[in-house]
Amino acid sequence: MEKLDLIAGATIALDKPLTWSSFSLVNKFRCEACRYLGIKKLKVGHAGTLDPLATGVMILCTGKHTKRIDELQAGRKEYIADIRLGQTTPTFDMETEPDAFFPTEHITREAVEEALKGFIGTIEQVPPAFSAVKVDGRRAYDLARKGRDFELKAKTLVIDEIELLDYALPQIQIRVVCSKGTYIRALARDIGTALGSGGHLTDLRRTRVGDYRIEDCYRVEDIQAFLREYVALPQKKPNPPTHSPYEIDNEGY
Repeated sequence: MEKLDLIAGATIALDKPLTWSSFSLVNKFRCEACRYLGIKKLKVGHAGTLDPLATGVMILCTGKHTKRIDELQAGRKEYIADIRLGQTTPTFDMETEPDAFFPTEHITREAVEEALKGFIGTIEQVPPAFSAVKVDGRRAYDLARKGRDFELKAKTLVIDEIELLDYALPQIQIRVVCSKGTYIRALARDIGTALGSGGHLTDLRRTRVGDYRIEDCYRVEDIQAFLREYVALPQKKPNPPTHSPYEIDNEGY
């Protein structure tokens, strides 16, 4: 296998750890790569943010491969999501404490499976208030944290597949295949509402982005080993000549 040239451009899939921000993962890889290559700067970007409380596939692009980011972001994404029914939180996940409680006794497995069918296809979804969506040039999460009132417009997106993997009230687990721009936190909220209850995420793992699967990803603790095995070191420039190119051999004159 030909070794990767990170400076010219390469695409790498990493498994983002729990609590890490997407920026932190990019920064970690950049620092390790620069140290290994013996350089001070390396262009690195990622193809799709994951919330700190989510784990899984994150694609990093270096060098000229950063031009592929839009193409990679457009790929279909697969998630495994754990949802806690019967309560909601302001952030729709475990980052904040529950703010409302609802009954769950009426929710059967059949009811969940029927409700999930209603989300397949093209749907309209209102993003979470705690999200990076811009409102008049400002991030929604900044406004939400300051207690400001604002309204987010629904976005059109596509859910290709949604499947109930586990039913153990108040918890359910689902698998979702969806388009770019889907907020699984918002989907958890909407599923809870559709069931006449509430819902928020308790765990989220992205298992696929386009053709990149979780099985293809390197862990953070494996970055150094990955660099040593698969990444080419920059070629050293030849040493300059020790004599002047204008020196003349006077022998024979």
